[in-house]
Amino acid sequence: MVKKSYQYLYGPVPSRRLGRSLGVDLVPFKTCTYDCIYCQLGRTTNKTIQRRDYVPIHDVMAELEDKLKSPFACDYISLAGSGEPTLHSGIGDLIEKIKTVTHLPVAVITNGSLLYLPEVREALMAADVVLPSLDVGDEQLFQYVNRPHSAISFERMVQGLMDFSKYYTGQIWLEVLLLGGVTGIQSEAEKIASIAGLIHPTRIQLNTVHRPPAEETAFGLTAEQLISLKRLFPGEVDIISALHQKEETSIGKTDAATDDDIVALLARRPCTIVDMACGLNMHVNEVIKRMEKLIEAGRVNCVVTRKRNYYTKRS
Repeated sequence: MVKKSYQYLYGPVPSRRLGRSLGVDLVPFKTCTYDCIYCQLGRTTNKTIQRRDYVPIHDVMAELEDKLKSPFACDYISLAGSGEPTLHSGIGDLIEKIKTVTHLPVAVITNGSLLYLPEVREALMAADVVLPSLDVGDEQLFQYVNRPHSAISFERMVQGLMDFSKYYTGQIWLEVLLLGGVTGIQSEAEKIASIAGLIHPTRIQLNTVHRPPAEETAFGLTAEQLISLKRLFPGEVDIISALHQKEETSIGKTDAATDDDIVALLARRPCTIVDMACGLNMHVNEVIKRMEKLIEAGRVNCVVTRKRNYYTKRS
C-alpha cells in the first residue's frame, strides 16, 4: 500500500513543550502578524492581520480523520505550522471538530498578537492548551524583536493576553524567548516578568535561539544565563531551551515515513537527525540515509547552528 502524504498535517513533531505533537498547518508559508528576528522559518513574506479561511477546514479534517485510522504515538494535536494560526477565521470551528474525532488534547501555538480581538479569544476557548508568546517588555523592543504589523501595538497585544487569561479555563503556557544582549539581560527580563505576572499563565516557559534564526543578529543565551534569569519570573517556570535538555536518545524502529513526510516536517521546522527520528518514529540510521539522498536531490539543506546540524527544506 502506498503511504499517503498530507498537505496540512505534518509530524508528529518532537517538542520540548508538547512531547510528540501532530502539527496542523492553517495558513500559507510565513503568513504572520509578526516578522520576528529569531524566527526559525525565516522572514515573513505576508505580514497581515486579515483573518480569513486560508485553507479549507473540510480538507484539514479529511486528512486528520485519515491519519487517525492508523495508530501512531502522539501527545497533542497542535495548531501551529508555517505562520500565525489564529489568522484562520475558522480555527474555533476546527478545534470543535477535532474534538469530535479524537481524545487527543488540542494545543494552539500562537504569538498571541490577535487575542485583543474578542472573536479570537472566543475561538480558542475550546482548546486544551494555548501557548502564546511574550518576548519583550516594552514597545521599543517589541518593534525591534517582533516587528509586528502596524495595527498591533505592544499595549494592545499585552491587553489581549490579559483579557484572554481572565476567562479561559484551559492551561496557558506562556513562552518567553530571550535574546542575547537584547532581552536576555536582567533589566529587560525583569520587565517581561512583571508583565507575565499580570497575565497569570499556568506556567512560564523560558527559551532562547537554538535553530537557525531569520537574522544573524539574533543570538541565544547559554544554559547558565537562562538558569540565572529564571529566578526573576513568577509562578511555575520551566526552561525549555535545547541547551538545558539532555539529548533525546530514543529512536523509532520503522522507516514508514516517506520522503515527502520528512520534507513536510522540515518545511515547518528545522530539525536535527534525532528530532526527525523521534518525531517520525524512524531509526536514526534510516534518517541519515534519507538525508544524504534528499540533499543530493536538492530538496534539503543542512545548516550548522550552535554546533548542531539542522536540516531545512530547500527553497
